[in-house]
Amino acid sequence: MSLELHPLCTLFPRLEGVEFESLKADIEANGQLQPIVLHDGMILDGGNRYRACVELGIEPLTSDMDLGDYDLLSYVLSVNLHRRHLTPGQHAAIVAAATDWLNSQTVGRPVNPATLPDSLGQAATLPLETVADRAARSGASERTQRMADKVAKADPDLVKRVAHGEISLPKAVRQIERKDQPEAGTTSDFSRHDSAQESSSESDYGPSPEEIAFLEQQERADREKYDALVEVSYADDKIAAALKLVDTQAQEIARLRAEIAVLRERQTGLMNEKVALESAAKRWKKIAEQHGYKDKGGK
Repeated sequence: MSLELHPLCTLFPRLEGVEFESLKADIEANGQLQPIVLHDGMILDGGNRYRACVELGIEPLTSDMDLGDYDLLSYVLSVNLHRRHLTPGQHAAIVAAATDWLNSQTVGRPVNPATLPDSLGQAATLPLETVADRAARSGASERTQRMADKVAKADPDLVKRVAHGEISLPKAVRQIERKDQPEAGTTSDFSRHDSAQESSSESDYGPSPEEIAFLEQQERADREKYDALVEVSYADDKIAAALKLVDTQAQEIARLRAEIAVLRERQTGLMNEKVALESAAKRWKKIAEQHGYKDKGGK
């Protein structure tokens, strides 16, 4: 069985080196404890487990999930975003890229509130619509989220590299800004006029050099902390095995919580539909009685 990764799954970096070998060893010793979640025949969650099973020659356990675009996005972020050792810049980049994916699914389609989760349908707004929404989801500051949004808007492939840890968010922002700068002596009066008109919105979107430097320093500190944790955790095999078990259990809990949240939203939607249908039935019954129609049991 050969499976491809769902576009949302590809936003998250793959395990490599010691971490992946540890996962393989765990599956080889204890079996595949968590199923690989599929949507439309593609891997939504469990890409690392699938790769480990393939390399071990083990038939992977899978579980199918049928969700709409909004529930799909919520599920993937809930299960994956905060169980991995990622920097705030990577978190922000993942959410920015995921938002772009959601927007691409809804382009040209009118938004039907009935297809949204119940709470969103009432508000008639899309999830992750504002910078504040996206920052709250990623756990990054609004300043960091704005930087990630800027990179995602300018270069979707570059923001995925940020998400995978191949390039830091500050470096990606600088790379985008260099592309945006016109060559010396080529700025026309017309382009200067356009630039002046856009300055009010772009100034809120583009980070200052001080903000970029601050984020760069923050990401370095986070990476150093992560590297130190990896060193300590793998210094002792017993500690590493215990940490892996805890991580596996945490992943399963996160997956179940995400599924419960989706089921609760579905339950609420069905209850609302039931109430609406009962109300409509009573209304039509009353209209029928007014026109002289009665139930079969009526006299």
